[in-house]
Formats: sequence, C-alpha cells, structure tokens
Amino acid sequence: SVFSFLFLPPSTAKVGKTSLIMSLVSEEFPDVVPYRAEEITIPADVTPERVPTHIVDYSEAEQTDEQLFQEISKVGLLCVNAMPRDTLLCKSRSLMCTFVCLFPLILVGNKSDLVEHSSMETILPIMNQYSEIETCVECSAKNLKNISELFYYAQKAVLHPTGPLYCPEKKDMKPLCIKALTRIFKVSDLDNDGILNDNELNLFQRTCFNTPLAPQALEDVKNVVRKNINDGVCDNGLTLKGFLFLHTLFIQRGRHETTWTVLRRFGYDDDLELHQDYLFPPLKIPPDCTTELNHNAYLFLQSVFDKHDKDRDCALSPEELRDLFDVFPYMPWGPDVNNTVCTNDQGWITYQGYLSQWTLTTYLDVQRCLEYLGYLGYSIIAEQESQAAGITVTRDKKIDLQKKQTQRSVFRCNVFGDIGSGKSGFLQAFLGRNLMVNTETPTGKITTYVYGQEKYLLLHEVFPDFDYLSDADLACDVVCLIYDVSNPHSFEYCAKVFKQYFMDSKVPCMMISAKSDLPEIKQMYGCSPLDFCRKHKMPPPQSFTCNTAAVPSKDIYTKLTTMAMHPHVSQADLKSSTFWLRASVGATVFAVLGFAMYRVLVKPR
Repeated sequence: SVFSFLFLPPSTAKVGKTSLIMSLVSEEFPDVVPYRAEEITIPADVTPERVPTHIVDYSEAEQTDEQLFQEISKVGLLCVNAMPRDTLLCKSRSLMCTFVCLFPLILVGNKSDLVEHSSMETILPIMNQYSEIETCVECSAKNLKNISELFYYAQKAVLHPTGPLYCPEKKDMKPLCIKALTRIFKVSDLDNDGILNDNELNLFQRTCFNTPLAPQALEDVKNVVRKNINDGVCDNGLTLKGFLFLHTLFIQRGRHETTWTVLRRFGYDDDLELHQDYLFPPLKIPPDCTTELNHNAYLFLQSVFDKHDKDRDCALSPEELRDLFDVFPYMPWGPDVNNTVCTNDQGWITYQGYLSQWTLTTYLDVQRCLEYLGYLGYSIIAEQESQAAGITVTRDKKIDLQKKQTQRSVFRCNVFGDIGSGKSGFLQAFLGRNLMVNTETPTGKITTYVYGQEKYLLLHEVFPDFDYLSDADLACDVVCLIYDVSNPHSFEYCAKVFKQYFMDSKVPCMMISAKSDLPEIKQMYGCSPLDFCRKHKMPPPQSFTCNTAAVPSKDIYTKLTTMAMHPHVSQADLKSSTFWLRASVGATVFAVLGFAMYRVLVKPR
C-alpha cells in the first residue's frame, strides 16, 4: 500500500512545515523556502516500515478550501504543524476539532531551535483531550532534529494506530481489541486448558513473528506477568488474563506494532473485524467439479473435536459445542443439526455426526466452509497460506467417465418417492435408526464397505412435487427411486420420474421396494416393478425395511455408493451378484440429514 500524509498548518503563518519536507528530502536546511513543497513519494526501501510514502503539502496562500478537502479525502494521516507559540497552538486545537475522528493525527512542534524550553507541558492537555492524536514530536528543520523520527511516527500512526486498540481515559484496551485477542488466545490454546504452555507460546511466536522465543526469553515474559498481575501465569503457562495484560503493556509502552502484527496475522483488519480476504480466500471451482475436505483438513477438525470433548465420550455436549464455536461471531449450527446427523442417546452430536456436518457443508457451500475454517484458525494452526489449502476441488465428472475411475470421495444420491413411500425411514436407517428406536446405534456397527476405500454418501430427499423439479433436484451421482410395496399406487410416481428425467441420462438409478415387512400388493401400473427394471436395464428392485429390532441393513447404501463411483458400469453388470460381492469388500460409506434430508455418516474412531 501507499500511505499519504498531509501537512497542514494552523494558519498562513510560517510554521516550518515546508522546510520539514524539504529538509527530509535534501537532508539539509533550504535557503529558499516556497509557500508549498511539491508532492513527493518516498520509496519503500528507504522507509522504516517498508512501504511507499506519499507526502502532500498544503498552503492557504496557493490553494482553496475545496482543494484542501480533496486532498484530505486521499490521505491516511494529518500532520498538524505549529510553532511553540500559544496562539498557534490554539489554532492547531481548532483544526483538530475540525478533522478529529477522520484520521490519525500527529501534532508537530516545529522550530524547536528557537526556544530553550520544551512545549510538551502545553501539548499534553491537547493530547489528553483528543485520543486520535497518536503522538507529538518536537523537531527543527534547521538543525535536522527529529526529522526522520517524525516520518517514522507518521508511518507508524497509519500502520499501527492506537485508536482502535486502546482507551487512554480508562487506561485499558477497547472491547473489540479484547474480543479479538481473546479469540486469538483460544485458537492458540491447542489443548483447551485455558493456558498457553511453552509449546503453544512458541507456535504462536513462530506464527506471528517467524521465530520462536528462547527459553530464557519465555521465562522473562512470564516473570513480567507474575510481577504485575495475579493469575496471569498458571502451571508455568500464560493465562488469558496474562495474555491480555502483555498486550496492554505493549500498547502502553508504544509498541503497538507488536499487537497489530498479531491481529493481522490472525486475519483482522484496521476495524478489528476479520478481513473478507482472510475468511474467503480465492478458490476456483470449474463447472461439474465438486469440493471436498482433504486429509489435512480432516486431521485439523479431528483435533478441534478432541480439544473440546473434555469428558472423552466421543460426543459434544451442548456446553462443549458452545465452547467450540466460541471463536465464531455467531452460532453456526442450530438445534436442527442434532436431528440430521449421528447423535448419542442423549441427543448430542457424536464424532461421526460432527465430521458429517463438515463434509456436507464443504460439498454444498464451500464458501461457508472456508469461513468456518477461518474462524477456527485453520491456516494458523495448520501453517497454511489460507484455509483454501484444506479443500480439494475434484476433476470434471466427464473426465471420470472417460477414464472409468474417480478420485472423488463424496457422492450425492437424490431420493425420489411419493408421499408416504418410506423415504424418511430410508434416510433414518442410514444413520442406524429404525422405527422402534429413533436413536443412534453403537457406532462400530454403522459401517459398510466399497473396494477398501473410504467414501461419503449424501442422501437428498427430493420433495415429491412432480411438476416442479429444479436443476438441484436433478443434479446428483446416483438416483434412488422408492415405492411402498403395500400401496398399489406408489410405484407409478417412481416410473414417471424415471421416464421424464432420467431415462436418457447417464445417471445410474436404483429402485427400492420399501416397507418390505408388509404384504406386497400388485402395483397399479402397466407392468410390474421387476419388468420395468428389466425393460430399462436397471438392477432389480431392492427390498428394504427399517421396521426391525436390529440395525437396518447397510447393503443398499453400499450399492448406491458403488453405482455412484462407477457410473460407466453397464446395467447388466449392476445386476450381477459378482459385481456387488466385489464391491462389498473394503470401505466405509458415511452418512447426513439436512433441510432436504441430507445424511452423512462418518467413520468412527
């Protein structure tokens, strides 16, 4: 960035602002001083903060008020100059009343060579009145006194302003600053014990400043906290109270850049809000490609779960879940999530259900997933450039068809069926629930296998309105058509959906004869479901019921996942028992329920 500074005099009196600029550039006092210096830009490599700096001079003798306000709209800092005379200080106060709260301000006492005493006692009441005044500098263009320091403080005031961080009246950090640093502490507290131990402090130091602290330096820091505040150090680690005290101390001692470096590394902008570029890093997703979490992202999310599962019951209680999302500005998961993923007998989200929801979010709304990972500090803890590094963008499905293999791990199955056909029971069964007990069964039994590879299946229940099927209702990797064997009119809906939308598509389809525990009644259609499947080269209808005391069978979900993985396989092969036998050896299929009945079930630890 290029930062612009405007030098503003309190009157037409010659206060020396132009001489300051010219002395900085030429490193000598000018013999002839014009009303106004030409605009100059100082290159980044010669400035303390390594940023280009644009300096603008203003003169009432040559410029109008309109030109003044045009210049003010472009700058990031105002330098108000005054000679050490009471009348000019009063005019300086008037100028600051006009521009206060618009920009950081620096009050410059020039021509200090003309007086034998310091004017700081006169300046201090003004600085106390206006918190926007970052600093006051006494200097002399003639003697080249504090010229470089002036521009150093000017850059510092723009890059590391005090205003957003600290309230001088209360002598404490502002609420937004405390909130931001509290989130940073909680993200850095990897074991969630409320203390930053030496390993966590070193990771924090390396993340923010690219270098760890020496053991003695760590002890020195903790000793400073011990001497100044109770409960700042506990079990030889830094508490939140101690962490906040250190940053208050940095600010009070004029080391704002230390706190700003930390804030910006953790994604905060000048208003102490998480920057949009941090929350939503660029991620290009070509058409017909999907998004999945990669291995490193899953490892990170597992560590977050372990961090907050304090009682080690492989489930998150409501209190543990609130604690996990305490680093968010809002609660991202509502009570409905408990009804759509795996839960324990208390209705708490299990480890499976937790990863399920993340898998679903990544597939359906990757931007939201990036945002959530940003709040959790993925790029910080995983030491990645951004949370986009945790996302895999799959290749075009057309390439999968051409190569007759896929690298994807997440597949979407759209479930169609008329009202009362048993769709909800079919989806609940994927979570290991039956009609008799609508709770999660032991996690060790919620697994099926497909070619020894871990896969995730999303089941999407499509609302049974035949005349209004959207593109989203049709976009999937496999189609599941469910009819009720005890309802003679149930199959007709499935047949119509197939013939209108999927008969000529390359999306594999499976027919499910649900409620198979009930007496089967002849379907009032032109042909039987079996003949229909034979005619359209589909696998025969698969019997299914969830009205059992035992855990419902997972074989159908394995077959659906296999069909989604291998859409190029002929329907004749799909009818082969040998094909399904090969498919039943080796991988976990995982399940999720959402608004439209999404189910994702994840492998237990």
